[in-house]
Amino acid sequence: MSSYKRSYRRSTQKAMTAMLATAMCLGGGTAAFAAGNVPAQTQNTTQVSTAASLFSDVQNGFWAEKHIYKLAAEGIILGDAGKFRPADSVTQQEAIAMAIRFMNLDSQLGNGSGAPADIKVGNYFKPYLELALSKKLINKNEEVASTASKESWGEKKASREWIAKLLVRALGKDAEAKAASGTATGFADQASISAAARGYVNVASQLNLTKGLEGNKFDPQGKVTRAQIATFFSRAGEYINPGYTNVYEGIVTELTDTKITLYTGGKLKSFVLDNRSVYFAKDSETKATKSALKLYTKVMAVDKVGSAAYVEVTDPQQQLERTEGTLLRILNGNRMLLLVNNDSVTYNFDNSTTFLDQNGNTISVDKLVPESTIIVQRETFTADKKPVIVQVKSAQVNKSGSGTVAKVDLTGKTISIKDASGSTDTYRYDDNTILLYQNQRLNQMGEVNTGASVKYTVKDNVVTSLEVTEGIERTVTGTLLSLDGDSLISYTNASGRDEIKRLASKPVVVISGIAEATLSDLIADVKGGDKVELTLNAKDQVTKIVVTGRQSEQASDLSVVKYDPKYRALMVVDSNKKVSAFTLDDKTKVDYNSSAPTLSGAEALLTEGRKINLTTIGNRVLSLQVIYKYEGTYVSANTTAKKITIMLAGGKTVEVPYQGATPTIDIYGKSGATLADIKVGDPVTALLSANQDALQSLAVKATVQFEISSVNTTNSRIRAVSNGLTSEFYVDHAVLLAENGGAIKVADLQPGQTINVVFNGQNAVSLQVMKLTLGKVQGMDASTLAVKSFAGSVENYSLTNGVKVQRGSTISTGITSLTNSDHVEVRKDTDGSVLVKVLSPLERNLSRYDANTKEIILLRTSLTDDKYRFILTPDTYIHQGDTTLSVQSLKENDKIVLYFNGDKLVEIEKQ
Repeated sequence: MSSYKRSYRRSTQKAMTAMLATAMCLGGGTAAFAAGNVPAQTQNTTQVSTAASLFSDVQNGFWAEKHIYKLAAEGIILGDAGKFRPADSVTQQEAIAMAIRFMNLDSQLGNGSGAPADIKVGNYFKPYLELALSKKLINKNEEVASTASKESWGEKKASREWIAKLLVRALGKDAEAKAASGTATGFADQASISAAARGYVNVASQLNLTKGLEGNKFDPQGKVTRAQIATFFSRAGEYINPGYTNVYEGIVTELTDTKITLYTGGKLKSFVLDNRSVYFAKDSETKATKSALKLYTKVMAVDKVGSAAYVEVTDPQQQLERTEGTLLRILNGNRMLLLVNNDSVTYNFDNSTTFLDQNGNTISVDKLVPESTIIVQRETFTADKKPVIVQVKSAQVNKSGSGTVAKVDLTGKTISIKDASGSTDTYRYDDNTILLYQNQRLNQMGEVNTGASVKYTVKDNVVTSLEVTEGIERTVTGTLLSLDGDSLISYTNASGRDEIKRLASKPVVVISGIAEATLSDLIADVKGGDKVELTLNAKDQVTKIVVTGRQSEQASDLSVVKYDPKYRALMVVDSNKKVSAFTLDDKTKVDYNSSAPTLSGAEALLTEGRKINLTTIGNRVLSLQVIYKYEGTYVSANTTAKKITIMLAGGKTVEVPYQGATPTIDIYGKSGATLADIKVGDPVTALLSANQDALQSLAVKATVQFEISSVNTTNSRIRAVSNGLTSEFYVDHAVLLAENGGAIKVADLQPGQTINVVFNGQNAVSLQVMKLTLGKVQGMDASTLAVKSFAGSVENYSLTNGVKVQRGSTISTGITSLTNSDHVEVRKDTDGSVLVKVLSPLERNLSRYDANTKEIILLRTSLTDDKYRFILTPDTYIHQGDTTLSVQSLKENDKIVLYFNGDKLVEIEKQ
């Protein structure tokens, strides 16, 4: 095991001076030296720990919190009257003091008498300047040359390229930087980077200490904040071992609510865990909880007077090795004999060894049964390799009992049963397991639900029989055979047996694409009825029927040979001259050029030669469409022959003749449309004449995105806005879909929703509610945009189909104008591209909330300020970080940022 202890030595005489002076000069830590380096998740302010805040101006969830905590615990940074001032720019003298502490060189500080007079710094910083020059962290000639005659070198704000040079040297990589000076940095503003700094910028980038800013820029003269330099030094710690004496890395060997013990450097070291302790993981910037700590994992702890001030999980993998074998017997002297790979092996255990059964429950060693398969986990970090966990993998079990079902794993074929004592055991089952319920056989274990009371018998670890002893709700699957009114249903179950069940009063019917489906929408047929999932109540009555699949066949482009209305017998011929016969019935759905089609109306059209499409099961017609239109894509128009060519979905083309000088062209939102307005490839619908021999009109299919203004449910009429224009249209004959594609009703539509409406000409044929995300940008790259929604989930949008960003009145393509501080509304456009609307922010101080008018009232900036009252809606998201707030919790003079989507207030963020 590789573990080490960092030795940290400081001059005690200088420590008190450092405490006082640094409180005035540097209360901060280290970070990547660019706001652009802040990862997406770093704005999370969820309070995940009860630890007291280290600095009053570093809130829980602050993006550099981890690094500030770490360096403060290590003694590299100190506070300023309890504050860190993370947004303040760091000065050059502060930066060299931090570099000296980072390198653990405090013990080498002199009195500063050797500090050159031509590099002006405060008296406190002269020893640091003297040592920094001797350690070649800075070059005197370079620094003098870059400082104006009356400028204080020490008070000068540190630039990004200067910090890069200082910290690369602090890592001892000056030679690498000089070797990389002739290599291009890859940043768009490389020409602005000083030639002397270019190699250092290259090394900093290679070490992943900076990734640059938006637009792939480095901004070499940009100023570095305290929070940024804190993160930079913290990350740089991965490349150096300065030997701090209060920093320990090792393996967790003991863990309680108030104590953690590490095996480090061949010894055990214990620390107190209290409300001053903070917890992080190596691969995360977000504060964790104490639950992140696990036994036998690698952890770094920073000691502060016996307490672990900072604890970081450096490797969550338990440092244990696993050996599987068969237990032969337990021997005297805390020994057990196992058969491992046909060899007898003895393991010594002690009082700290944990013994577990198959389900992870703690047991005593005497509960181990010979011939059981067990897994021994031994620690790997000492020469003893002591067993720390011994768990039964499988044991010979033969028993009968009763209990309640805790879990059924249909994939692994196991069932967990909880007995009266509260103990839960897991057993295997197989295809021979007998399942009973109310004196009848169940078809499969999937019919046994969690919580069911059962009696069971286990033989050789396998459940041989299981009986459900009380009424339960369960589900079965099968194929519908018949429906007897609203009382009985028959089906073929999953095992191939036919069964009959009684229907409960008004059973729920769920069929994809049909809102408020009823029993009459089900297809019951001995040759191929609906595949269904039936829910049965405790009385074994069917309460719910979910159609999971249909076995119908499609037949298109048929011609009627003969129809006999007396027997409802239909004879047709297909394009290959094959003749077939079918039967219609009262459940046959019909479609022809009518807003209210009926079976009798369709029968009148079934004359010889009439072209139709059918959906059938066996010889039964489920649906019949009298062809009155062709749907496909526009190919061409022959104005001489007066024919329109359309490509159908299967690739077949049809030529449809038209009469008159030009056919009627119908395009949504365009009056007086002609053939010239149709492009090759446009989706179109050709409406035929009553005799199916000529084009009546050609409608272009178009998808338009709207925001609903109002909904007239009585008339199924929608009023909506698109690109600033208001339109009204009927949706009584349109398919209505929710975000997830499920069927909805007109009454489910609400003002403010974004919808995509598909029009055939002027007629709406389908409408779908579109997903709209309001939230904050969390991260982005060329292919994906991540947005954290008001609900707290991170939504990822693919940018492969393009993206448009609207900021005010400016619209740009690409995401270069977006930042991680932007609050946005995101949705998909009709072509699949992503539309991002940046919300307009307004930062003010609160005056009060008027509950009568439901207005948020701000403190006015001047007497002429007339924008200080804003209506709150129930959807306005009010929060501080990830904590949702009530409007009543906001107080006078609270600093808040309001975000607007157009004129609507959608978010209030308390600072």
